[in-house]
Amino acid sequence: MKQQIKDVLMDDFWIMPATPEYAEEGIPYITSKNIKNGMIDFSKVNYISQEAYEGISKNRPILVGDILISMIGTLGEAAEIAESDGLFYGQNMFLVRLDESKINKRYFLNFLKSNYVKRELDRKQNQSTQKYLKANHIEDLTIPVPTLEEQYVIAWQLDKLAAIIALRKTEDRLLDEIIKARFIELFGNPEINDRHWDEHKLSDELNVIGGYAFKSDSFQEDGIPVLRIGNINAGTFRPVNLVYWKKDDDLSRYLMYPGDLVMSLTGTVGKDDYGNVCILGPEYEKYYLNQRNAKLELKDGLDKYYLAELLKFPQVKKRLTGISRGVRQANISNKDILDLLVPIPPLQLQQQFAVFVAQVDKSKAAVQKALDETQLLFDSLMQEYFG
Repeated sequence: MKQQIKDVLMDDFWIMPATPEYAEEGIPYITSKNIKNGMIDFSKVNYISQEAYEGISKNRPILVGDILISMIGTLGEAAEIAESDGLFYGQNMFLVRLDESKINKRYFLNFLKSNYVKRELDRKQNQSTQKYLKANHIEDLTIPVPTLEEQYVIAWQLDKLAAIIALRKTEDRLLDEIIKARFIELFGNPEINDRHWDEHKLSDELNVIGGYAFKSDSFQEDGIPVLRIGNINAGTFRPVNLVYWKKDDDLSRYLMYPGDLVMSLTGTVGKDDYGNVCILGPEYEKYYLNQRNAKLELKDGLDKYYLAELLKFPQVKKRLTGISRGVRQANISNKDILDLLVPIPPLQLQQQFAVFVAQVDKSKAAVQKALDETQLLFDSLMQEYFG
């Protein structure tokens, strides 16, 4: 059985009628920017005075268990209020109070994350020039409503899988931190070169090979995968939205192989979405390199694992990404890479680090495999339950 959201609410959505003046201290004032990953982030909040809070909250007091839904930003992002004492919210939020005799709260929150909701909200936004939610955009959605017992089981399954996914991501992050700690132990802080290693321009240590301008309308469904920015920007190869190209001997210059080091060259000014390096894995025997990516072809004195980790340090990376060209789109040129001055420790020490990274990468691969499997199960259950 399906019902509209408005049929499982205690009363209508409520939007705060006016934005009070901010105060230096007082009552935390939650906006859409504070709703992250299904939780309320209190690390950066504005405040309203106690007097303003009391004047507004008497008309609609917040209760523990109420749900806030973002009207702007990440549309439909939601979080449950765990404590209501001394908390209020902005005009860009809905306050929702469920009828828990009809709907399980965790079931409802998982429903809001579903592809069905995303599709419907996108469709409604495409019909409007203003990108924000209205109450009816949510209220008119239809939600499957099995028995409360079934809702509880579904919510428990999804929450358990979400917790495992979060744990796997934490494991992966901690393994990255282990690699970084080992790097600093061996080489010191590269941002200040406190071990006083000799510094060289990368033009002395590598060659840069740019990608080929493949025509997007000629991509195929099979063949040799074409590496685009989205496939390498996470620091590891990700087979997302892959496209393919037929084998072409004239493009042999642009063939990449497992173990090659590649870098993304284009992104958005002010964002950390370019200048990222990736050592290609063994998922495919070969790859083609698309434009706006580059292969870093190392000479004998430089190890790829050392360079890949070095370029992750913010101040080192900023020497590349800080050279912004353009207002919105940022680009790194081959010359920017070749002119970069970096510390070069003895090769034997670099290779010692490489052996360590190779061992940790085995653990990272196992974690990633478990993460991918859990994510696949989560996605399939979301599809099954919510469409």
